[in-house]
Amino acid sequence: MTSFNKTAGIVARRGVQAVALAAVLTPTLAAEAKAADAAGVQLDGVTVTAQAAYDTNNTLAKLPRTLGDIPQSITVLNHELMQSQGVVSLADALKTVPGITIGGAEGGQIGNNINLNGFTARTDIYLDGFRDRGQYYRDTFALDSVEVLMGPSSMLFGRGSTGGAINQASKPATLTPRTEVDLSASTNGLARGVADINAPIDDQSALRVSLMGQNGAVSTRTETTVKDYGVAPVYRWGIGAPTEITVSALLQHNDDRPDYGVPALNGQPAKAGYDNTVYGYANDHTRSDIVAGGFQVRHETAGGVLLRDQVQYNQVDTDARETAPHAIGTVGAKGFTALPALVGVIAPLSSLSVELQSHDRDIHDTSLFNQAETSGTLKVLGTSNDWLVGTEFGHDDYANQGYSRTGACNGVTLPTGYTGCVSLVNPAYAVSTNLTETAGNLAGGAADTEAAYVSDTLTLIPQLKLVGGVRYDNFAASISNSINASNTVGNTAFAHLSQTVSYTSVRGGGIVQPTKEQTYYVSYSTSFDPSLEQLTSTTGLSQPLPPETNVAYEVGGKWDLFKDQLDLDAAAFQITQYNARSQNPDGTYSPNGTIRVQGARLGGSGKIGNKWLIYAGYVHLDAKIINPVAVGTLGKVPQNTPGDSATVWTTYDITKSIQVGGGATYQGLRYMNNTDTVSAPGFTRLDAMVAWRHPHYDIRLNLFNLADARFYDNVIASDGGRAVPGIGRTAMISLVWRP
Repeated sequence: MTSFNKTAGIVARRGVQAVALAAVLTPTLAAEAKAADAAGVQLDGVTVTAQAAYDTNNTLAKLPRTLGDIPQSITVLNHELMQSQGVVSLADALKTVPGITIGGAEGGQIGNNINLNGFTARTDIYLDGFRDRGQYYRDTFALDSVEVLMGPSSMLFGRGSTGGAINQASKPATLTPRTEVDLSASTNGLARGVADINAPIDDQSALRVSLMGQNGAVSTRTETTVKDYGVAPVYRWGIGAPTEITVSALLQHNDDRPDYGVPALNGQPAKAGYDNTVYGYANDHTRSDIVAGGFQVRHETAGGVLLRDQVQYNQVDTDARETAPHAIGTVGAKGFTALPALVGVIAPLSSLSVELQSHDRDIHDTSLFNQAETSGTLKVLGTSNDWLVGTEFGHDDYANQGYSRTGACNGVTLPTGYTGCVSLVNPAYAVSTNLTETAGNLAGGAADTEAAYVSDTLTLIPQLKLVGGVRYDNFAASISNSINASNTVGNTAFAHLSQTVSYTSVRGGGIVQPTKEQTYYVSYSTSFDPSLEQLTSTTGLSQPLPPETNVAYEVGGKWDLFKDQLDLDAAAFQITQYNARSQNPDGTYSPNGTIRVQGARLGGSGKIGNKWLIYAGYVHLDAKIINPVAVGTLGKVPQNTPGDSATVWTTYDITKSIQVGGGATYQGLRYMNNTDTVSAPGFTRLDAMVAWRHPHYDIRLNLFNLADARFYDNVIASDGGRAVPGIGRTAMISLVWRP
């Protein structure tokens, strides 16, 4: 799928540089495109169907220039699509991408936990092409688009990216003055304001500042509130000149109460209610401070060679005091007694209680990376080579100080870390607790990355291209824990472990383009996941395990219809993960699991006629554990992997001032563990929108979950399986003002 916003004769997206257009446009049009970029305007009659490879703010610079030259499925969610859907967070945006499922806050991890094509993508989130590995909840106020690459991509990004990668592209600074203020309020009580100000400084430089503030409830689920604010400045100078410099930053503060969901009973989420069953205490919180800064220099030589060097620093500090439901049981003279979590429990729900567990920690996460690239086009014997050579060096640091609170249930002291018990159907979240926090394990980690990569697109004839790339990574990581100082085998935490992994990732493909409107491709790609990738280890072994390795095959097609107004794509693929970590009966792990996902995806986006826009997609995943990753998992479906998922969103202009829209999201049944014994049912959610549009303002009404379906948005493997109920019927009114 490509970008949703395709206006008639649409052109170059803001920020597209002439060097990127020169290969696909005539010299005259390329000159006009360069002038348009400097002015930040559109050109009539010029169509560019994809982000240019060397766009200053296109953080997927490692990819070829057009989507048709990429033998891989890509979905782009741009600002206009996200705004029309009322999206305010990265998680909300990704829920509209088939093949992606969201996990809730886990016991050891917080923030956005994402599954892509059946594999975890928690560390495969990027900001402007750099790994954004911090544990926090991401907003969309400073984003121009969200780009999702499907399939292993270690050749592009290094470690990880088994199921794909998710890139957040920041809003660029351009030479077109722009001011937009978006104020919104929901029936749940959420008030939100976003400002986007782009101001040219002179004829070659501009400053853009995005601002955000929000307060209130994000869901019909009681007590799931946010109190966040942020600012994201971008300063860019040398626009249109051979040398261009961009400085950017993201400063954000989150004060949230995340939802830890409801526990499982009889193999499904306990049917205790949707809106009033948030478990925890009123003084629970997750407070994060996010600091990201980027500096980029790019220079185009007289011969058309592009040089780019970019540095990115990320820091996330989190103070979390969180309480989650752990088990369902009964309360008596001996305190809390857990009941079987899976099947066979027959009792009035009002007679059952939930044991609560603390998940408190202070997390400090930093990353500093540098990428240097050189790219250009070389013509030899009638062939054209679009080449790229790059290096990446980086350092990650991680520290996680755990804490626990211990309380009592019916006067009986609970085990360490368990805070109390509450009614399953009426948990009385408003009650606070002042239990003392006791310091536990201090987990630390650090890693150094050194990488070099080369990629090339060889055009043999205009209708036939070969794509290839290779990347070498050296990943050296070490972890530490303040417990188990003697590194006793069999424990799940060690005083110290270290690992160095060297791996060569490849990607190759062939592209056939019979006409400029159609593309057919086949590709092969690999990736790797070191066991210390997340700078933590619970293997229970004295030596880290070898990396998980992944191999993918994909075949597909892409079509441009109605004079490039509507893009369609289809693909079939297989991803196999080897050395998947399997759990042994003693709690240790062995690298002998194999997981295979075979699937197909269909997508389309663009314009049908002059008034009708559409974005749609469907993914089928046939996922199986080929070799067991734990006892009882052979032949099972991996957790959080629905067999089918689909989405459609469309808008129609009734008049020049009135636009209506709506869509549906479907997700099939998902298991909350790898033994397929606990599941969340499938669901269909309907949304709608109506907008009154004028040159200087829009008034938009979004209706979420129009039919008030009761469903589970996120699933969590912890504690036998937990699921987070989705938002109930909600309305949001927005005023978008452009002076």
